[in-house]
Amino acid sequence: MIKLLKPRIIQLIFSQWLRNRRRRRGEKRRLANSQAHLIVVYLRLNDAHSYLLLQVLQQFAQRYPVSFDFRTVLNLEEDMYPAPALWQSNAFADGVHLAQLYDLRFPTQPPEVSEERLMQLTAQLLHWELQPGYLDNALQLFDAYWQGDNDSLEQLVDSNITDHWECYSHHLQANEAQFKQQGHYLSGMLHYGGEWYWGLNRLEHLELRLNEMGLQEDQSNAVVFDKNHRDFCGQSLKANRSDQGAGQVKAIVMYWSMRSPYSYLALVRARQLADHYQVPLEVKPVLPMVMRRMQVPKTKSGYITADVKREADKYAIPFGRIADPLGAGVERCYALFAYAQSCGLGLSFLQSCAEGVWSEGILSESDRGLQQLVERAGLDWNQARPLLDDESWRLWAQDNLAELYGHDLWGVPSLVYGETKVFGQDRLDRIEQGIIRDLSALTQ
Repeated sequence: MIKLLKPRIIQLIFSQWLRNRRRRRGEKRRLANSQAHLIVVYLRLNDAHSYLLLQVLQQFAQRYPVSFDFRTVLNLEEDMYPAPALWQSNAFADGVHLAQLYDLRFPTQPPEVSEERLMQLTAQLLHWELQPGYLDNALQLFDAYWQGDNDSLEQLVDSNITDHWECYSHHLQANEAQFKQQGHYLSGMLHYGGEWYWGLNRLEHLELRLNEMGLQEDQSNAVVFDKNHRDFCGQSLKANRSDQGAGQVKAIVMYWSMRSPYSYLALVRARQLADHYQVPLEVKPVLPMVMRRMQVPKTKSGYITADVKREADKYAIPFGRIADPLGAGVERCYALFAYAQSCGLGLSFLQSCAEGVWSEGILSESDRGLQQLVERAGLDWNQARPLLDDESWRLWAQDNLAELYGHDLWGVPSLVYGETKVFGQDRLDRIEQGIIRDLSALTQ
C-alpha cells in the first residue's frame, strides 16, 4: 500500500501548486519584513559556470530590482563529484559553447594555476565580500584569472591578503557550510526565495519567476537566457537513406540510465531530434550509480528531482508521479531490452519504462506494472516474461559503461555525435549543431 501511495505523495511535494504556495508564503514574509529581493550567489573562481554567470549579473540587475549577496566557495564535496577531473573538463567545454551562444568572454584553454595561487586569489574575493563593489572587483579578477593575465592579477590583489590567505580559511568554511546547509553542491548557483538556479543553464527559470511577479523594469516579460532550446528542431534540413548509406550522416549515441530522470528527459528530446532530422539514435543503457556501488547523497537527489520537474514542465514532458525503479525495477527492464530491440521497438520500450516510473508511478519491479510497460510499447508479454531470468544484459551494461568512460564522459545522460561529446540533456543543442553542420554540407 505504501508503494502505491508514495508516487502520489512525491507528485504533490514537487507539484506546481505546492511550489506556488511556498512562493506566496515567502513573498508575504519578505513584504512583512520590508526586505529587498535578495539573491544569494555562490561563486568559485575556477568554475567556468561561475565566470559566465558573473558576466551577466550586472545586466540582470538592470532588468530586475534585485540585489546580490555574494559568497565565494572553493572546495568540492567529493561524494558530489564522482569524477572531478572529467567534470572540470566538461564544464570548460560547456563554457566555450555558452560563451559563443551569449557573446561572452571565455578562453580557448583552461588556466593553469597552482592550488596555493588559487587559494590566494580566493582570499582576495572573500575579502571583497564584506565591502561595496564586489561585483565589479570580482569580475575583473575572474577575467584576469581566466584570460591568464598575470599582470592584471598582480595589480588587482593586495599582498597583505594573498600572503596571508590562511587567515581567510574560516570565512571560506563559513560560506561552504552555509552552502551545504541550504542544500546545494554546485557552484555558479543563485538562491532566491528558497529555490536554486544553476548559472546560465537555469537563469531563465528565475527570469520567468520574476516576470510572473511583475518585476521586469520594462514590463516586457522578455526571457533572455533560453537560447539553448529556443530554436530546438527549428531547421528544415533532413537526412535521407542515401546520405546515411554513404556514411555522411552519423548516429546519435546516448548513454542512458533508467533511474536517471535527466535520462528520461533526454530520451524524449533526443527522439524528437532524431525524428526531425531523420538521423539514427542508438541508446546504450548503463547501471545506475547506486547499483554500481557508488553514492548519491540525498541533497543531490532532492535538487535533481525539483530541477527535472521544472525542466519537464518547460518541455511539456509529464513528470512527477515517481516509482523509484532502483534494483529489480531497473534489472527487469534491462533484461527485456534486447528482446525489444529485436522487435525494432527498443527506444519505444525504454521510453515506456522511463515514462512509467517517472510520471505515472508504475512499479516496474512488479509483473503487473512491467506487463503494462511492455504491452503499450507494442511488445508481447507472453514472449517477454520468460526472458526476465536472462542476465546476459549485465555484460553489455558494463561494456556500455566502459565505452562511456572511453569517451572521457562519466555520467548519464551523455550523448555522442561524431566528435561532439556532451554530458546532460542541456547540451542537446550542441548535438543539433553537429547534425546541422553535416546536413548543410551534404546540400552544398
